[in-house]
Amino acid sequence: MRKFLSMLLVLVMAMSMMAFAGAEAEKSDDIVILYTNDVHTYIDGVISYDVIAGIKNELLKEYNFVILADAGDHVQGTAYGAMDKGASIIALMNAAGYDVATLGNHEFDYNMSGCMTNIAAAEFPYVSCNFYHEENNIRNENVLDSYVVFVCGDMSVAIIGVTTPETFTSSTPAYFQDENGEYIYGISGGENGAALQADLQAAIDEVKALGVDKVIGLGHLGIDQSSFPWTSDMTIANVSGLDAFIDGHSHSIVEGMEVLDKDGKPVILTQTGEYAKRIGMMVIDSETGAITTDFIELVELTETVKDEEGNETENVIGYELASELYKGTELVSDEAVTAVKDAWRTNVDELLGEVIGSTALVFDNYDAEGKRLVRSQETNTGDFAADALYFLFDNMGLDVDVAIMNGGGVRNKAVNGEISYKVCKQIHTFGNVACLQTITGQQLLDALEWGARYVGSGQESGAFLHVSGITYKIDTAYPQSTVEDEKGVWVDGPTAGYRVHDVMVYNKETAAYEPLDLNASYNLAGYNYTLRDLGDGYAMFDGAINVLDYVMEDYMVLANYVQAFENGAVEAKNSPLLAKYEGILLDYATVDGSGRIEIK
Repeated sequence: MRKFLSMLLVLVMAMSMMAFAGAEAEKSDDIVILYTNDVHTYIDGVISYDVIAGIKNELLKEYNFVILADAGDHVQGTAYGAMDKGASIIALMNAAGYDVATLGNHEFDYNMSGCMTNIAAAEFPYVSCNFYHEENNIRNENVLDSYVVFVCGDMSVAIIGVTTPETFTSSTPAYFQDENGEYIYGISGGENGAALQADLQAAIDEVKALGVDKVIGLGHLGIDQSSFPWTSDMTIANVSGLDAFIDGHSHSIVEGMEVLDKDGKPVILTQTGEYAKRIGMMVIDSETGAITTDFIELVELTETVKDEEGNETENVIGYELASELYKGTELVSDEAVTAVKDAWRTNVDELLGEVIGSTALVFDNYDAEGKRLVRSQETNTGDFAADALYFLFDNMGLDVDVAIMNGGGVRNKAVNGEISYKVCKQIHTFGNVACLQTITGQQLLDALEWGARYVGSGQESGAFLHVSGITYKIDTAYPQSTVEDEKGVWVDGPTAGYRVHDVMVYNKETAAYEPLDLNASYNLAGYNYTLRDLGDGYAMFDGAINVLDYVMEDYMVLANYVQAFENGAVEAKNSPLLAKYEGILLDYATVDGSGRIEIK
């Protein structure tokens, strides 16, 4: 039935495109693929789904065949996605006229049911060649079709979806399991990437057997070495038959890089970066088959203004779109899509707009050059988020010793001035829920080591742990040697010695930090993502004793802490934790945080 429906879809697309081409014969038969990746629900930028739709509409005036594709991570990222678990984002993508998408790891953030609900609501096909059903550790059929074929006049184009195996850890392994903890879904990867490559090659071979002219990968793999061995460039290098690969996941800006495939043939790899700051445009020449890529980007329109003293300043008065391939310059948008977008933005803003506090400080996760820090070192926002968890359970009268916050769950840029529920939702976008568990000192050490395994390498890791109630040091001279399984889940501690050392736990009775006791029990606060669902691969917490779970959603944990500050004025001296616990290390003055984590 799946194959029948797939071929029916191909036939319908072919008939509609052929009819359209016959009516508009004067237009170019070159094939345009517009593409986005890692939009992460940032619908409030200048380029949004209404502009994307407008560009597609404009291109359809010049080209017979325009395909709009997304390479994943579109339903999660800001309050605009989290408030209804991506439903309005899917509605916007439907309205914008998307033709195909693949699943990023964050499409699973609202659990498997949420993922399937969004797939069902989409008026475009999702494709993935390596996402499958599983039973008793045996692979069954794919959950989705591996590909979709577009017949464009005399040329046919197959788009094959690929999903990162990192989804197991960057999302939540429990979402892929049944109530007994048995895996019922899988995403092929393999220890050396062989399983992923085999699935992609099988899909390529299948479309080649259909006589398809061009084969385009639509993947969410990325080029970061932390994703090795499942990166897009390594995957391309170990298959044959691809013509191009539209990528996502690493938020990289790659306009068009040639990667040699298994047979030594060049394959164009491209990725647009993040947050719809630019739109990719690929053109396939209908006569030669040559592929060209370009970005459609914003250019600021400015005017020079003189003040009374004759000093000149440049003011932004508008924007236009620039691209070698896209000839339009005006910022076009689709009014119907704009109406859908604006209605949802207004709704969310009204729901979350209540001001609950303020800060004269700047809570951030980026340095002055725009480099993201929160996944590789301590930040003041990471400290604040961990303190909010610590405060939550302490204020409930429960014994809490330590709180942890994974860096991948802290999403904001600079926060200053008024603090609303919406601001809290911009810091924590996932909707995870606070939990308290009893663990051993050894489990805590293993968790800190797992989170610190890439520190000093230049690679980011969403597993990096910000903490409250403890301090620790990381010695980057020690190599990363923690043991993990083929899915990237923790198995055992390091084989070459711990990078993490001098872990000190705050003792509420003595008001002093004391060495971690590996054999002692500690009450650990965190979110279900990390503590219960093995998110980021934190399997050392498997078997921990549950004290209290599913207490409060993440952004409300932050709001709860903000509202506990005197007059809602958020600064260190006003912290209810500092007022209660003398000597606890707490300082939010700079982006580098309180000095709880020392790296050398």
